[in-house]
Amino acid sequence: MVLPVLFFSLHSGGGEGSLDRLLPSVSTGLSPRKRTTSQCKSEPPLLRTSKRTIYTAGRPPWYNEHGTQSKEAFVIGLCGGSASGKTTVARKIIEALDVPWVVLLSMDSFYKVLSSDEQALAASNDYNFDHPDAFDFDLLTHTLRKLKQGKSVKIPVYDFTTHGRQKEWKTVYGASVIIFEGIMSFADKALLQLLDMKIFVDTDSDIRLVHRLRRDITERGRDIEGVIKQYNKFVKPAFEQYIEPTMRLADIVVPRGGGNMVAIDLIVQHVHSQLEEVRSLASAHQAQPLPQTLSVLESTPQVKGMHTIIRNKETSRDEFIFYSKRLMRLLIERALSFLPSQVHIVQTPQGEDYEGRTFHGKRITGVSILRAGETMEPALRAVCKDVRIGKILIQTNQDTGEPELHYLRLPKDISEDHVILMDCTVSTGAAAMMAVRVLLDHDVQEDKILLVSLLMAEMGVHSVAYAFPQVKIITTAVDKKVNDLFHIIPGIGNFGDRYFGTDAPPDWSDEDMDEPSY
Repeated sequence: MVLPVLFFSLHSGGGEGSLDRLLPSVSTGLSPRKRTTSQCKSEPPLLRTSKRTIYTAGRPPWYNEHGTQSKEAFVIGLCGGSASGKTTVARKIIEALDVPWVVLLSMDSFYKVLSSDEQALAASNDYNFDHPDAFDFDLLTHTLRKLKQGKSVKIPVYDFTTHGRQKEWKTVYGASVIIFEGIMSFADKALLQLLDMKIFVDTDSDIRLVHRLRRDITERGRDIEGVIKQYNKFVKPAFEQYIEPTMRLADIVVPRGGGNMVAIDLIVQHVHSQLEEVRSLASAHQAQPLPQTLSVLESTPQVKGMHTIIRNKETSRDEFIFYSKRLMRLLIERALSFLPSQVHIVQTPQGEDYEGRTFHGKRITGVSILRAGETMEPALRAVCKDVRIGKILIQTNQDTGEPELHYLRLPKDISEDHVILMDCTVSTGAAAMMAVRVLLDHDVQEDKILLVSLLMAEMGVHSVAYAFPQVKIITTAVDKKVNDLFHIIPGIGNFGDRYFGTDAPPDWSDEDMDEPSY
């Protein structure tokens, strides 16, 4: 009998109630793996396909008035037997989706830490790694729920040599699509409720055995007899008892694994239909007065004169840098005036008391949005002794025109700090909003974030204030318009290219490449 290309389960949206939280335990076990650490499929942040490079650490920047994503991530659960081709199916789905914000999460990262007794069982090949009890479903469910909400999470790195978790966990950020794969993806009721689409990869047992033989012999240095013995003793019984019965919970059954492109194309079409997002960026607020959280440097003759010089397209690079630095220094000094302070009495050399003020907080940290924001770091260091500096790189996807997070380095314990977020120009506000969201993901309090920028468009001011009403915004000037190419009008040009002496392409945008000025 020829298998159909794709099965749509009659049990989608139902059947979960018949499952216990975890299925009944058995005493047989699978021998320890040869690899040393879990390979969380969300790492590294680059996923290269035949068509393009997908930045899996990226995140969509569009948020509602509460500063959260307007729509939760779409979660695809992939279940199937060991070596059934789940990872291959996941990668082909990602390649066909062609969206930049993807997290590929593996159950391998969520094995439980073994006790001393369980360690002994594992050493004698008598611990069952294919049983539901082998996984930390509480941590897994909590992690997936936070990812679905667009929040950053810490992913454990499981060491299969010591059967424990490494000290350093990996940070993963929210995405539009989360693909979660594992042999027990459908074995927990709470986990099932987080899955928007449930896919079972149904591969013939003989083919799975061949895949497992090839993988374990070539990648894990095991002999053929040992692989077959483990398969018959542990893997096959576990599949029949715990994995195959969950096929009835799947919305879609994919026969033949990664080779079934018809099935993958149908899956991709359905996911695309679920990914239509609202991208208004507070358009309804553009005609309103500028928000009270905005502070614009007084337009004195000096400030106006410096703007005249740096906005002039004929200004030399040396003069552009000199007067930009002057403005940056004034801007940073202005921003510092919004930090909390308290009365502090000191004694002068004349023996008299002086009632002054001192910073009332733990620390001040500067975070620059690369690359243009990095030019503001010297001004901050000049007025804040021993200030800590973090960096965020946000670049524009050339296909979608939207920003993506590519690089992040923040000081430790930043959650306790007042943070000065620096970018030289802000047009739509999307990059600034993404950067603020990252800071919030690292537990920085919203009212402790100050966004400073030399030049902003009204659109960007409204967008940031609408999404994050407690963030203080400080700039030297606000321009009225943003054109169809997202250039600030009248604007300042491509700040990074003018400052660093690089050439912008003819069709440059404020949002292009390493000058992400939204």
